[in-house]
Amino acid sequence: MTRRAYGLLIGIAVLTGGLAVVVGASLGQPLRDPEGFLGPTWLRIPLLLLGAFLVDLLPIALWRAKFRMGAVPAQIKQRWAEHWTRDRLQLVVVGLVFFYITYVGYRNLKSYLPFIRGDIQDYALRDFDHLLFFGHDPGVLMQQVIGFEWVAHFLSFIYLAYLPLVPLTLTAWLVWSRNLSFGYWFVTANALCWALGTATYYMIPSLGPIFHFPWLFVDLPETGVTALQEALARGRENVRFNPLSESVQSVAGFASLHTGITLVVALVGQYTLRNRLLKFLCWAFFAITVVSTIYFGWHYVADVIGGVVIAVLSVYLGGLATGQKFDRRGRSSHPTTTTDAVPVDAER
Repeated sequence: MTRRAYGLLIGIAVLTGGLAVVVGASLGQPLRDPEGFLGPTWLRIPLLLLGAFLVDLLPIALWRAKFRMGAVPAQIKQRWAEHWTRDRLQLVVVGLVFFYITYVGYRNLKSYLPFIRGDIQDYALRDFDHLLFFGHDPGVLMQQVIGFEWVAHFLSFIYLAYLPLVPLTLTAWLVWSRNLSFGYWFVTANALCWALGTATYYMIPSLGPIFHFPWLFVDLPETGVTALQEALARGRENVRFNPLSESVQSVAGFASLHTGITLVVALVGQYTLRNRLLKFLCWAFFAITVVSTIYFGWHYVADVIGGVVIAVLSVYLGGLATGQKFDRRGRSSHPTTTTDAVPVDAER
């Protein structure tokens, strides 16, 4: 007896996308397609699919053909036959399509937040920070400890690198995962993290220190993060007060999905990657991202804690749903399947 590894992924997409449609209709707002660094979603999906094929096929074919152009077509055909099986194609298409349904639902539900929950909890979250840091703001303390100038620009670079990280890591796991169930695990854990993050936005609505207490961060130099924060603040006001706006607003504090998503990458990478350097880079990126979220005032400490909890839950539940078996209290795992068919008996 088996079940499908993509069942939870599809369920998350249907629930998140469906809620976005229903909530938007109740508010009199249409479902909007948020744009990213590759353009709107309807363009991102085929671009990522095309990019996945080209990035995999061409370099390998050129290498195998020893850069003799006449031999490249035969090598492309061979690579397609050995790697781009029906199961791999299904993983890539199903993973990308249903992940982006979830993502579009997430962005729209996040945009509706000011119209549903106006009781922001920033003062309570800041009080929790003060409790942990003896009356001080952790962002200000961090600035005083590690400094400004080049540190700010470095942290800004890392923080902004998160934007392309999401689609690129997703594509990488779907295309090159050595076990197909690892690809389903990664995309399902990501989708679950976005969905749970959306729920926390509504549970504890907040803006974040930089938007509610901006005077705490006036000493920071101008960076790419500064420009992004200003754009998000303008976007929020535009959505709130301009009934003709076609944008989505993207300001929400609790929980930190920068923390959550980068930890998902690190955790799944720890279980599925063989290269130690790649594992180290995943964990280093997560750690520096956490520092940058506090340093620039994107989040309170509680937001980071919430992001960690969401990530751990997403990785664990996503793993169970896609055929991963955890041993020794989750310290190790192994797949119970190599395709989308998960043997139910293996989990007993």
